This record gives sequence, structure tokens and C-alpha cells, in this order.
Amino acid sequence: MISSTANSQVKQVSALCKKAKFRRETGLFVVEGPRMFEELDKGRIKQVYVTERFLKEPDHHRMMEGMEKGKVETVTEEVLKAMSDTQTPQGVMAVARQYQYSVNELKNRCGEPLLMVLETIQDPGNLGTILRAGEGAGISGVIMNRDTADIYNPKVIRSTMGSVFRVPFLYVEDLPKILGALKREGVRLYAAHLDGKNSYDQEDYRNASGFLVGNEARGLEKNTAAMADAWVRIPMKGKVESLNAAVASAVLMFEAARQRRG
Repeated sequence: MISSTANSQVKQVSALCKKAKFRRETGLFVVEGPRMFEELDKGRIKQVYVTERFLKEPDHHRMMEGMEKGKVETVTEEVLKAMSDTQTPQGVMAVARQYQYSVNELKNRCGEPLLMVLETIQDPGNLGTILRAGEGAGISGVIMNRDTADIYNPKVIRSTMGSVFRVPFLYVEDLPKILGALKREGVRLYAAHLDGKNSYDQEDYRNASGFLVGNEARGLEKNTAAMADAWVRIPMKGKVESLNAAVASAVLMFEAARQRRG
């Protein structure tokens, strides 16, 4: 049992929770809580940390069945709290290997791809919600520039409710370059933009499509918006000028899903 917060493993897990750079360097991320632990592909797990109190529950004990010897480490409640990103840890944490996807995997995941392209989305909750809503809407993947929030931030992981394990995603260095490649391959791009000519529900998303959504405060950069085949807007009543990035993304994705059901 690990009982000291000075233990090297404790420090590593704490760093993985707090530092995006450390997550990138190690290729690891942290999953917390029994629900997310059950959703995680066990083949990706490097190490599991549990408290004795957690293991006293029969259902929780069964979660550890099939885990390789040496991969499950018991820790004290104090140690788990020191490692955790939350104020009230739920008794189990896992360190897992990050996912790796290519553009082709995102594009070819379903018959007619439906992609979300995110530029400099900063709020972890927004990013997590977009992934969760995206899974519900049936998107084929998410493409992000490097200035978008880290998808392995524990807050993002929690807000996806497991969708991060099932929806392919990719960070790219040169977003306009990737957009150009997608257009050449027949993906029609729609920018969510206040100056959009058409309402979002006046376009046809049944063929290969991608939605471009920009930063919460600034929107899309001019050179990125210029890559779109069309700019679309979400009509507003009252004094509201625009929607939260995650809400706007959900509106667009589910309109595409509605059309594709037809």
C-alpha cells in the first residue's frame, strides 16, 4: 500500500492531472471514478490506484478482476486525494496510454463523414460537451488545432462521460492545410459565423460535411473561416447575439443527424 504523498508514483499521477505538457511527453492520461474506469479499454491501462474502502464493495472488487498482477496498487484515502483532480475522489484512478488516430481514420469511420473542426476552444467543459454531444449525433470525429484545450485534461475527460474513449480525435499543427486536404477529398465545410448568409437549417449536410467552430470569445480566425464553403448562422431572438460554443456545436451536429435520419 502507498501511504506517503511523497511517493514518486503519487507525484507522477498528480503531475498528469495538472500538466498538459507532462501528459504530452509521457503519452499518458488519468481516468477517475468507477463509471469512467469501467468505460476505459482495459488494454490501455498502465496502472490502477484504489483505496481499501473502495474494494470492500463487491461490485468494485469485481472491477479489478482480470487486471494483470502488479497493475493494481492500493493507496490511502489521503494519497488518493493528493493524486486526484477532484475534491472528493471516488476511490479509483487509472493511468492509461493515450489514443492515436489519423485523419483517414476520422474521415473513413462511416459512409459520409461528419466532422467537427475546433479552433482554439479553451474551456475544458465546452470541449468535453462537444465530444459527448458529437457521439450522440453520430459524428465521425473531431479535428482540433494545437491551441485548443487538452482533451486529456481531467475536466474534459469527466465531462465527456466516456465519449472520449469512443469518438476519434486529432490535433493538427496546420489547420488550414488539413481543411484544404479535406475539401479536395470532397468534404464540404461549414463555418459557424455571425455573418453567415444562410440559417444553419437551410444547408444540406447529408453528404460528407465538416463544421468549423471557433474560440469562445473571438470565433474563427479569418484565414480559417475563409476555408469554409459556406458560412451558416443560428438565428437568435431577444438580445442574445450568439450561443456558447458547445451549444452551437450541438445545434449544428443534431441538425445534420436529423437530415441524415431522413
